[in-house]
Amino acid sequence: MGFPVSTKDRDDKGSTISNRFLKRTLDLIGSVVGLLLTAPVLLIVGLAIKLDNPGPVFFSQERIGLNGKPFRMVKLRTMVVGAERQVAQVLAANPLHGPVFKIPDDPRVTRVGRLLRRWSLDELPQLWNVLRGDMSLVGPRPEESWVVERYNDLQRSRLKIKPGLTGPMQVSGRGDLDMNERLELELRYIRNCSIKEDLKILIKSLPAIISGKGAY
Repeated sequence: MGFPVSTKDRDDKGSTISNRFLKRTLDLIGSVVGLLLTAPVLLIVGLAIKLDNPGPVFFSQERIGLNGKPFRMVKLRTMVVGAERQVAQVLAANPLHGPVFKIPDDPRVTRVGRLLRRWSLDELPQLWNVLRGDMSLVGPRPEESWVVERYNDLQRSRLKIKPGLTGPMQVSGRGDLDMNERLELELRYIRNCSIKEDLKILIKSLPAIISGKGAY
């Protein structure tokens, strides 16, 4: 199943052939180097996940990517096993305002999971998605299908480029941003997408992650 994409703003920089080539080259180099450098971290974190809460180390979930195409995004597991089955109960206790669902104190998150989320270590396996071409190092946040179903035409413009491991949202407040603020940042990024902009966001991502601000 795919989702229709808005045809507005087709002249954004991110759609040019040269920019797509440079962006993919950066993705390939960055994902390979990143996977090699973080392999020891993944081993240690994987053991911590197992000791804290029995179950699989990795968690995969369908997300919506480029042009509305679904893909399986890989993360380190930060919730108790069976957390997806509890989503209805959590939604009932935390009303949804617009197509974003983030809970500061989600009861399904494990102790190790909270630490992983604080420093975004749970996102490291997405380097594999970047290597595969499902995602980019920099781009809009990948969303679940039920969130995309709530998009209006303007919000569907986010599907014109690959979702990212990091992006303008992550360096500008992360989970503290409301939907309108996040959308404005991401659409501005899409209109002005360039390697220079990607490098700036990648450099800013490290201090944003270390601070832990806005991470749920």
